[in-house]
Amino acid sequence: MKHSLLAAVTLTAPAVATDGMISVESPYSTAGTVERLEKILQDKGMTVFARKKHSEAAGKIGVELRETELVIFGNPKVGSALMQCEQSAAIDLPQKALIWRDAKGRV
Repeated sequence: MKHSLLAAVTLTAPAVATDGMISVESPYSTAGTVERLEKILQDKGMTVFARKKHSEAAGKIGVELRETELVIFGNPKVGSALMQCEQSAAIDLPQKALIWRDAKGRV
């Protein structure tokens, strides 16, 4: 049953990227996008658990990386209930958003 449901969702949802990520260009800077995202998440009752600046960590070991920041967020009340129903849902929780500046300067 799970496999047929997954196949139906996959076949009827062409907007979902095949690599599991959906990219949306931001008109704001990397930092501005992260700040706006964090505010929206908090306004929606989500908890921002962590922000990891990958580019900053890379710089500490002498590796140059364009601005790249990971935002880890979720809602423990909802996530815990999901995991009670299907514990393997924990592999996808908490949720994440990656904000980066590409080689053309787009965020």
